[in-house]
Amino acid sequence: MNYIQSMQKAIEYMEEHILNDINYEDVAKQVYMSNYHFHRTFSMLTGITANEYIRNRKLSMAGQELIMSNVKIIDIAYKYGYDSPESFTKAFTRFHGVTPNVAKRAGMELKSFNRLIIKIQLEGGTIMDYKIVERKSFKLLAKVKAFRNEIVSDESNTEIPDFWSECIKAGVIDKLKQNTKSHNIYGACAPISEKSNCFDYGIGMEYNGGKLPKGYRIWDVKPTLWAVFKCIGNNGDCIGETWDRIFKEFLPSSEYNMLDDTDFELYPEDTNSEVFCEVWIPVEKK
Repeated sequence: MNYIQSMQKAIEYMEEHILNDINYEDVAKQVYMSNYHFHRTFSMLTGITANEYIRNRKLSMAGQELIMSNVKIIDIAYKYGYDSPESFTKAFTRFHGVTPNVAKRAGMELKSFNRLIIKIQLEGGTIMDYKIVERKSFKLLAKVKAFRNEIVSDESNTEIPDFWSECIKAGVIDKLKQNTKSHNIYGACAPISEKSNCFDYGIGMEYNGGKLPKGYRIWDVKPTLWAVFKCIGNNGDCIGETWDRIFKEFLPSSEYNMLDDTDFELYPEDTNSEVFCEVWIPVEKK
C-alpha cells in the first residue's frame, strides 16, 4: 500500500468512527504507521492534522444536526464527544462564529467542513532534482532531544531551531568535532517508538568509536536506499519547502515509498553557497 492509499484508508476510518472518541494515534494504528510518521504525512499532504480533521468534521455535522432537527443542544454535545454543554458551546462558537443557541434560529448560516478526498494533481513546468544513494549502516554521535509529534505540522513552532541555537551556544558542535573524524553535521529525526506521541531529533556527526561523552548518545542508522534532495536557499525556510515538494511531487510520482524510519538533514563540512543542506529520506521501491 502506498502512502496515498494509506491516507485514504485513514480518512475512511475517521469517517466510520467519527462519533467515537478517536485521535490521530488510533488512526495511525489502522494504517500501520508510527504516530510520528502518520501525523507528519497526513498534515503535509492535507494541510491540517488528523485531530483537526476529526474535530472540524464533528463540529460541522453537529451544526447541520442543530439546524435540521429538534434535538437538544446537550444531547448533540454528548453525541459528538463533548463532556459538557459548556465545552461544546466554546468549540462550536470558535468554529461556526455563533453559539449553538443562535445557530438554531431560522436562516442562520453555518460553516461546512466536508469529507476530505485526497487527489494529487501533478503539474508540469518544474523539475525536482534528486539522487538515489545506497548506504551501509552507520552511527552518529548526537545530542538528542524529544519533541512532541504535533510540532511538525506547526509552521510557527521554533522548538527545533531553538534547540540548534542552544546546542551551538553550549559548544555542542565543537564537542562533536573533538570526538569524530568526519565533521559533516546531521540533523536526524525518527519516531521514538511506533506508539509514542514524541519523536527524537538529534544533532550529530558520524561516530567512529571511542569514549562516549556525557550527555550524548549513539544513534544507529540502518542500511537502506536514500533519496537525496538539495535544499536551495540561505536559511531554514528552504527545508520546509523541500519537504512539501517531497510529499506532493516526488512521492506521488516516483517509483519509491518512504520508510517509517530515520531521516535527516545533512550539512556538509565543505558547503556550497547555493545549498543550505540536503534532505535524506529512507526509501524502498514500490
